Amino acid sequence: MLQNNAMLAQLKQQIRQTTPRAEGVIKATEKGFGFLETDDGESYFVPPPAMKQVLHGDRVEAVIHENGDKKSVEPEKLIEAGLDRFVARVQKREGRLAVVPDHPSIKNVLKSRIKRSLDEDTIADGDWVVARLVRHPLKADDRAFFAQIDELVAKSDDPAVPWRVTLARHALEQECPDAGSDWPLLDEGLTREDLTATPFFTIDGEKTRDMDDALHVATRAEGGWRLSVAIADPTAYVEEGHAADLEARTRAFTVYLPGQNVTMLPEQLADDLCSLWENQERPALACTLDINADGSQGEYRFFAANVKSHAKLVYDNVSDWIEGQGDWAPADEIAEQLTALRDLTEARTAWRNEHALVFKDRPDYVFDLDAAGNVLAVRTEERRIANRMIEESMIVANACCADFLAKHIGHGIFNVHRAFEPEKAEAAQEFLAGQEIVVEREALTELARYTELKRALESRDDAWLDARLRRFQGFTMMSAQPGPHFGLGLAAYATWTSPIRKYGDMVNHRLIKRVLKGEQAPAEATQQLTEQLTERRRLNRMAERDVKDWLYVRYLTPAAQNQDTFDAEIMAINRGGMRVRLVANGATAFVPAPLMHSDRSKVVIDDKEGRIQIEDVERYKLGDSLRVALTEAREETRSLVAKPVE
Repeated sequence: MLQNNAMLAQLKQQIRQTTPRAEGVIKATEKGFGFLETDDGESYFVPPPAMKQVLHGDRVEAVIHENGDKKSVEPEKLIEAGLDRFVARVQKREGRLAVVPDHPSIKNVLKSRIKRSLDEDTIADGDWVVARLVRHPLKADDRAFFAQIDELVAKSDDPAVPWRVTLARHALEQECPDAGSDWPLLDEGLTREDLTATPFFTIDGEKTRDMDDALHVATRAEGGWRLSVAIADPTAYVEEGHAADLEARTRAFTVYLPGQNVTMLPEQLADDLCSLWENQERPALACTLDINADGSQGEYRFFAANVKSHAKLVYDNVSDWIEGQGDWAPADEIAEQLTALRDLTEARTAWRNEHALVFKDRPDYVFDLDAAGNVLAVRTEERRIANRMIEESMIVANACCADFLAKHIGHGIFNVHRAFEPEKAEAAQEFLAGQEIVVEREALTELARYTELKRALESRDDAWLDARLRRFQGFTMMSAQPGPHFGLGLAAYATWTSPIRKYGDMVNHRLIKRVLKGEQAPAEATQQLTEQLTERRRLNRMAERDVKDWLYVRYLTPAAQNQDTFDAEIMAINRGGMRVRLVANGATAFVPAPLMHSDRSKVVIDDKEGRIQIEDVERYKLGDSLRVALTEAREETRSLVAKPVE
């Protein structure tokens, strides 16, 4: 038979070996064609017929076809599917079931079936589901795309759709954990100091229920201050290995979304038993530390205690009082402390400005929602003096924790930020040299040198330079080993001040308690745990961003219909245009290149440099301020589109 001819098989093999190929990721467009983007920066055209065999995000091997000076590719082999588990909307047509992935670049209608344990009658057209891709045309024996519906997320008319869909997309828990109602105090073998008579106080948002931290501050006769930080103690109720502990370990953090919190610990613990409510005695892990008159950190002591908050204060009230405005005033025993804490904060900020680093203040944007989840307003909350007072107190307390764990145990859960990863340091050095800023490699990789460089760069007040440099910078990671935190300018940083909402802080609490009891510390925290904490933090931040994007689109739809104008700042520049942040409300919008000029060919975008030229004149760059008009609010993609206005 011909198909068994050895020579023919050899010939086919030779043809295959000599046919040019490329490997890359599929990028779809709205017009039906797509592109294959290779790792080395090449881009190949994928014609519409070939795009029917792939999905946006697929990594494939493709055959390169040349027609004169034009090249295109035909996907031939699937290396990794871009779609696996995904959120989708149900499409029911004449008894046939399909799903449409909820993805801005995937418009494919995928034939589907329902998991056997689900009742098809409960799922209607337009409902939101979690599905899995089970067949792909480029897989052996698969002729077409096919998906399986695994879970109903929300009915189409559910007002909670933005929250439920977002949490499902990132595979995050929808509800707070339920782990029973019996929470006796554990006999931990700790001696707790009675500080219930000491007038501790809390400062939080008006609606905050999970209050982690209470403070007491006194002025020292020799100068400076003695700050006592009392932190909620959930490990006094939750034993390691308990079901609630294992669940908290999985969740890693409380998820904070506009209008909804999904707690890490059962609500009874998070909002009641552990929370440092006014006039309620609570177990606490505490640290008393000295701050010298120049803002430098002195001696510190960790210990277990029982405390009672004598006042529940609110950020804005405290800030108003310190600034001499408003009608609210604290009790005398608290007023004296607030004044001392303000002075401590100013001294501490000055010291960190000189010896470490201080973040630039950015406002927080807060959504006011009604009971149905509709956005009534988006408020700007500036980081005022009271916010800074708590922030500086927590930073110095966490620096003490890092020092304590490093000295006594040698491991824990540390926040490590190296600013420039070694592999990007050389590129950053070259970039700075191009801006006539000559720095040695050590200035990018050594903490002391980096803090000098960072202060010098910030003194230039160059938004473009700051934004471009961020492309070379790494992210904060969780680490079992102490390491520098370049962002704060500190040699080590380990958080213990938010154990109600951070599992890593619970781990550090248990380690501190072991030292206090003179017990042998357990084996080092595993890389697996630190990686999981880092990943969960990333997912939580993405979920928060996604819900906000959805709410922004709903809130700003009337503004887009009216083409209202806003002050904005340029956050990012890519090949298609630029992304801007609206100063008034914090929403992000995309400005596509065709809306910058009627003739797209006259718009030249340098995404690597973060600059845009129009008619050979530079018009925009990263960090610039401009005025934009909203033109579209697309709820299906949760995106806003804007155009510049002169």
